[in-house]
Amino acid sequence: MSDDVPIRAASTIILVKDASSDPSVLMGQRGKGAVFMPKKFVFPGGAVDETDEGLALAEPLDARTRALLELEPVSSQVSPEALATAAIRELSEETGMVLAHPSAMRFFLRAITPPGRPRRFDARFFLAPIEAVAGGAKAEFRDSDELSHLHWARLRGLRDLDIANVTAMVLERLGQHLPSLETPERVPLVRNDRIEDRVVWLG
Repeated sequence: MSDDVPIRAASTIILVKDASSDPSVLMGQRGKGAVFMPKKFVFPGGAVDETDEGLALAEPLDARTRALLELEPVSSQVSPEALATAAIRELSEETGMVLAHPSAMRFFLRAITPPGRPRRFDARFFLAPIEAVAGGAKAEFRDSDELSHLHWARLRGLRDLDIANVTAMVLERLGQHLPSLETPERVPLVRNDRIEDRVVWLG
């Protein structure tokens, strides 16, 4: 396996419910035949498509989120709006849920898949409360070809889920960050599977 696998821009959205009481996040399981993270439980998300660039958001992005997304310690050439659009599109495609309020999205973390993987991504993780989704807390979701076993996973009970190292790291940081759903004072850019391996701080 070569280390010259191209790195694609990607976006992931972490929907949070009951952030200040008993927080849970929306997660689903990738298929066993998936090339990237087969059978792992993940947040909705995926690669940025060419069609994501240039589309208008229903609302402007939060100013700080947009400014941080424009920081480029690693070359990307993808606009903040395209990154947000990709996250919104993937959420809809994979769960059927519609994020009605892009202004509620907050940039939380950025991670680059380490070398030696069959696919590599430069992924931005967005936080959003369930209230940002059309229908709010009563919004319904449905399984898709890409994600099955969709459910609200309580942060207190995630040990039973099969998750990747990077997902575990994101969830650990989220647990430390909640109940706030704002962008952290410093956003990490993680270049390996753990925050301790190699990190650049943004913002």
